[in-house]
Amino acid sequence: MALLDISVLVRPGTPEWPGDVPFTCGWSARIAQGASVNLSHIAGSPHVGTHADAPLHVRDGWPASDMLPLEPFVGPVVVLDVTRAPDGPLALDAGDARLAGCERLLLRTDRTIAEGTFPAGWPVLSAAAAILLAAAGVKLVGVDAPSVDERESKTLEVHQALFGGGAYVLENLDLRGIAEGRYELIALPLRLGGLDAAPVRAALLPG
Repeated sequence: MALLDISVLVRPGTPEWPGDVPFTCGWSARIAQGASVNLSHIAGSPHVGTHADAPLHVRDGWPASDMLPLEPFVGPVVVLDVTRAPDGPLALDAGDARLAGCERLLLRTDRTIAEGTFPAGWPVLSAAAAILLAAAGVKLVGVDAPSVDERESKTLEVHQALFGGGAYVLENLDLRGIAEGRYELIALPLRLGGLDAAPVRAALLPG
């Protein structure tokens, strides 16, 4: 059964969070110029494209990217379609039947950088909903938007609630065309030392 790639293509011009360091790349050596190999290099923020935030992103002393566990990023996942919801906090009930037994949750908002522009806003969990979901056993919340918090948030209460409850975060997924339902998720973060985020290649296996 084919895997569904839900990662944003990262290349020069992939939208970064306003004010963050954009992705750049280039060539250190080229066969066409007499080198024995083609050798490329990359630079930029680990938040460009699909990525996992580390708890360090929102609080000093919390674990960095190399301490992200693998288990929350692999396993059964529920995709919820909230594309018709307005920007801002969602009226999401942790007792929603669609979330029964849910350990991983992906929100499809269609406010995504995969379209080539940075969205003005997007639906988000409320901090209260994030606390309830983590307490109910949700290990991971992922979004196709640039953040699990609202664009103008300075307190990052949803990040704080999820990390404080032992859950983890995926951002900048590409869920265009992904139907609501249950899948298997594979979204392992790179093991980069001491950073506040790590790039991810994310995929779904239909259930």
